Amino acid sequence: MDNVSMIFNIQDFVLLGLKEMEQLRYLYSVVALLIYFITIFVCTLIVYVVWTEHSLHEPMYIFICGLMGNLIIGSSAILPKLAIDLLSGCTTISLSGCLTQAYFIQICAFIEILIFTIMSYDRYLAVGFPLRYHSLMTSKKALQSLAIIWSEILISMLVTVLLVVRLTLCGNVINGVLCETMSLTHLSCSNPVINDTYGAIYTLLFYVGSLIIVMYCYIRTFLVCLKISMEASQKAIHTLDLIASHIPHSQSIRDA
Repeated sequence: MDNVSMIFNIQDFVLLGLKEMEQLRYLYSVVALLIYFITIFVCTLIVYVVWTEHSLHEPMYIFICGLMGNLIIGSSAILPKLAIDLLSGCTTISLSGCLTQAYFIQICAFIEILIFTIMSYDRYLAVGFPLRYHSLMTSKKALQSLAIIWSEILISMLVTVLLVVRLTLCGNVINGVLCETMSLTHLSCSNPVINDTYGAIYTLLFYVGSLIIVMYCYIRTFLVCLKISMEASQKAIHTLDLIASHIPHSQSIRDA
């Protein structure tokens, strides 16, 4: 209870990165807003086209829509507040705002990796099992995969944030323009061994697992393509041999 009450005594955090941008803050704010609105427009347009065009209701396009939605959330967690802070000259963020921003930033980072991972598996199924692909990977299964990805990341990142909340913080200065759980952990004057252990194990298993799946899928896809290419080459050589074997026969007929 002492740890929890201690962290809530710190109401605001200072973002040093915003102070370093003060000289050109109006320019940076315009750029941030421009990037944000372009991102929202492009992502929304892609989702709308896929949603309204029934021929695009395929797993790959569903995964692309998942990426676009994830990009919208990630951009919304960073760019609007960055632009507003630069315009207003504010260099602080509240505790609740800091935890919320850190939560959504980490969610988007991990979800993007998982979606790319499932997309590599989808391409492997499409190349390796073309006749069974539509039964192995359906639109329903694609939506279920996205739901599982979101559920797993939402829960695991919530655990990360809750582990940060239990820490005793002895400072409120963050060296950056946004909040991350790692930045808050560095402000702790208590032993963050549980946070470090959980973060290290989860991150290691997450990245290693994703990397293994992606490498396996692309290696298998490459081998399938190589096999198809070799079979096509053998068929072409066989066809040329048949043509060449008929040439002397045809020529002997003409000579006769």
